[in-house]
Parts: sequence; C-alpha cells; structure tokens
Amino acid sequence: MRATTIHAPFDMRVEDVPDPVVRNPGDAVVRVLRSCICGSDLWAYRGESARQPGQRIGHEFLGIVEETGAEVTGVGRGDLVVAPFMWSDGVCDYCREGLTTSCEHGGFWGSVGSDGGQGEAVRVPFADATLVALPAEAASDDRLLAALLTLSDVMGTGHHAALGAGARAGVTVAVVGDGAVGLCGVLAAKRLGADRIIALGRHEARTDIARRFGATDVVAERGDAAVDAVRELTRGQGAHAVVEAVGTEQSMRTAVSITRDGGAIGFVGVPHGSGTGLDLSVMFDRNIALRGGVAPVRTYIPELLPDVLDGTIDPSPVFDLTVGLEGVPDGYKAMDERTALKVMVAN
Repeated sequence: MRATTIHAPFDMRVEDVPDPVVRNPGDAVVRVLRSCICGSDLWAYRGESARQPGQRIGHEFLGIVEETGAEVTGVGRGDLVVAPFMWSDGVCDYCREGLTTSCEHGGFWGSVGSDGGQGEAVRVPFADATLVALPAEAASDDRLLAALLTLSDVMGTGHHAALGAGARAGVTVAVVGDGAVGLCGVLAAKRLGADRIIALGRHEARTDIARRFGATDVVAERGDAAVDAVRELTRGQGAHAVVEAVGTEQSMRTAVSITRDGGAIGFVGVPHGSGTGLDLSVMFDRNIALRGGVAPVRTYIPELLPDVLDGTIDPSPVFDLTVGLEGVPDGYKAMDERTALKVMVAN
C-alpha cells in the first residue's frame, strides 16, 4: 500500500510499504477514507521532534473495516469507523477512569513499528475498545465525513481544554490560539454554554471561523497588548476560563495574564520552547488553576458524536484544503507556511 513517511526535516514522502495485516485476535484492519495533517505533526516536519528516517506519520483517520481478528465483536467488515489519535485496551485502570491516553497497553499512530493515519490502511490494536462505529450513510456525505474526522483529535482536544478551563453558562472564556484546536475550543465552549467567548488570533480567515463557531469578540494583538485588550473587554478582571491551544512560552504567559483571579486554564497546546511560561507564585497569589494535557478523545467521542450527527456542532470548517494521498507533502508545506489552516487527505 501507499503511506506517508518522514525521512528528515521537510522531507516527506509517499511510498510503498507492506500492507497491514491482523497480528492479534483483537486487531482490525481499516481502509482509510479520510485522514488529515495535525499542527503537532509540524514539529516533526520542522525537525523539532525526533523521528526515525522512514517512520510513518499521521494520527487522525476514519475509514472502513476490512478485516478483523477472531476476538473482535464490536465492529465488523464493512463498518464505517473513526479512530481516536491513540489506541487503548479499554480495560486497564486508566481506561476505566476515562484517561485512555494513559492506557497501560496503548499507543500512538505513527510511532515506531505502527501504521500512520496518512496512508491507505491501518492495523488497529484493541479494535473493540479503540474504534467507534459511525452511520454507514455518512460515507457518502463529504461534509459530514469532515466533521466526523475532527472527532479523532481536534474537536475532542478543544473539548478537553474547554472542560479543563471550566467553560459553562455564565462565564467568559478566552481562547489563545487560532489553529484548528483553538477554533474547536471556541466551538466546545459555545456548546458548553459559555456566554462570552474571546478569540485571540491575527488571521482574519481563522477569526471569521471563530466567530462562526461562537466567538463574541476577537483580539488580534499579541503579548502585552493582547493582555490589555482582554482586560479592557472584561472590566479589568480577565476571563474566568482560558483555553491555551498553542504550547509556547509566550502563549502560556498570555494565558496566565488574561485569566481572572479564581479562574482556570485548560492547556492542550503541545509544549515546545525553552520554558513553560508559568510563574507559580503568580498562579498561587491569584488562585489560578491549571488543567489539561493530552486529551482522552476516545472518552469524549460518544458524547460529541450525536451532536455532530444532528448538526448541533459542525467542526468541518477547520479543513480549508483537501489533497489526495500523493499530495500530502504539499499539504505539509501549506500548513508550515500558514497558507492552510488544516489539511484533509481524501483517499
């Protein structure tokens, strides 16, 4: 089959690799219909996170089950399914507590020795616990497929951040970051009932989506100017709930500075940079809570799926460029150069 591999910084290739096969009784093989490129993939693309030459890549996909192991009972051949960005066994202590990303037997698509989502097919361990079945008719609806694909990562991750920040009716939410996760954080905050949502972002095409998703205000400034602007919008107090969806030292400093005393930050931006941006004495003095981390999206899919299916939420606009599998290297270039927000790969 064909699959995307990374060989060095800025060296993405689509190559012939061995077809996936069932190795264990709990495995399934899924033929990929839609996958996508994640902002976190760009750290490998830019050489800021290590990869072995020829390693697979991609962790967001949905597709059709083609084969199952003898112990798989929850999905069958021909089923349309979505996969969260990590597989999990569903039975360990962490899985039972909902923290599927800490599964004792879990793993990440594209890790050494595993298939990546940016390919024609994927072997899925623990298929019953990992995969979520979707309505068969969705396979012929391109918009719905795009919306469902976000459940593999960015919509669930935005939801995780909004929950961690405490988004709810009666509070003001601020979202730091105008990438796909930040925009999904806006949508998640709106879904959770937030009355006011302030989106921080400088790119008009992205902030237009933020407004469509429920943002009531947009702050285009950065750094101290952004802090001043948010404070001005909130009677000098800041936001009760802040979503941090970037992961840099500057973005975390901004998040802390715009959080209201007694508020909380939900952080889901993959940390990168020389420092954390956190001053614990400031957070202590102002009673600011910090929650978040790697989002257990498998736990959230059953909650979010009905709202996607009935149109209550539609995260599909985060995809603004679609390529075929052979066009994945161009998709990485477009996202790296910020000419695309999020690239979908249609097989």
